[in-house]
Amino acid sequence: MSQHFDVICVGGGAAGFFTAINIAEKNPKLKVAILERGKEVLTKVRISGGGRCNVTHACFDPNELVKFYPRGEKELKGPFNQFCSGDTIEWFEKHGVELKIEEDGRMFPVSNSSQTIIDCFMNAASKSGIKILTSQSVQSLFKAEDFWKIDTQHDKFTATKLVLSTGSNPKMWEMLEGLGHSIVPAVPSLFTFNITDKRIKELPGVSALATVKVKNTKLEATGPLLVTHWGLSGPAILKLSAWGARILAEKKYQFAISVNWLNDMDLAEAEELLKKFRQEEAKKQIAKRAPFDFPNRLWESIVVHSGIPAETKWADLSKLQMNNLAEQLTEGTYQVSGKSTFKDEFVTAGGIDLKEINFKTMQSKLFDSLYFAGEVVNIDAITGGFNFQNAWTSGFIVSEAIF
Repeated sequence: MSQHFDVICVGGGAAGFFTAINIAEKNPKLKVAILERGKEVLTKVRISGGGRCNVTHACFDPNELVKFYPRGEKELKGPFNQFCSGDTIEWFEKHGVELKIEEDGRMFPVSNSSQTIIDCFMNAASKSGIKILTSQSVQSLFKAEDFWKIDTQHDKFTATKLVLSTGSNPKMWEMLEGLGHSIVPAVPSLFTFNITDKRIKELPGVSALATVKVKNTKLEATGPLLVTHWGLSGPAILKLSAWGARILAEKKYQFAISVNWLNDMDLAEAEELLKKFRQEEAKKQIAKRAPFDFPNRLWESIVVHSGIPAETKWADLSKLQMNNLAEQLTEGTYQVSGKSTFKDEFVTAGGIDLKEINFKTMQSKLFDSLYFAGEVVNIDAITGGFNFQNAWTSGFIVSEAIF
């Protein structure tokens, strides 16, 4: 015997809950359910932002906001004009959660705890009478004439309207392919670079503002660069990994990068600067201390690995040594051999082909009673609250359009 609902949201994550709550609040008479394959709901929300939940980003202009999405930039313009970061803040405030802006623009609950967001969703779902069904792994989807049949490993369900908010779930993508949808194969996005290099081996924790380029490609990013035990991380690397997700996958994560530790200074400018130091700091040891705003440990390592003995004074710096040092500072090449997942925040590039979705309604162009929310579609963003904003926006649009 199957259970019937007006709307079933498959996937009990951020997008699934936000969609279901908004549908139920706007249409109190509807029977709404969330099906979750795991034993718990909202697990990604719990760990996001180091357990603080990076709800959104303080970027309030839709035309600027879309620039943080390597995939989906063009398609999200319309949706963000309907529901943007400011609307997210207002929505959470109405539901009793105050958000705060951090220096880098990321937004978190004032409580600094993802539990606040989980409690907010669970309370709102309970108030709206949404049925939350866990351990319900969907085994098959079938479109009958005027309803959907959904079979899980335990139960059978039918729904007038179906919302898929299943994130990067290969099994669901396979089922959608079976229904005729095209799936862009998933590759990792948002990862750090594994690098074994004597110049940075002893420097975990050191950070500098730098420009990083992937050699023989157009990929380039500027931002804080962090040395880790396994290589390089930080916003500059994460940007590169997101924008270069497909290119770097094709290279099997074996490639060379060029690092400009002086950010926007080129080789000739760096040489001029070093010449100036040679005159002004003549009696001082070069390696002892960086003569400008630069991490001292990194400076010392670069000096020594430019072939300049640690005790060398500025006055004794040869032209060749100066050239080597300028080169290491502005054009140092580092070999990447592999990647590591960034914290626990596993994000993929891939999903339902964007050409098959109506972005005014988040509706499937193949089935008018099928809707999508969150990362199940081929949209992903860099770190900073942007992936959640896509979940909120797409969920809101579904709720406006579904009945």
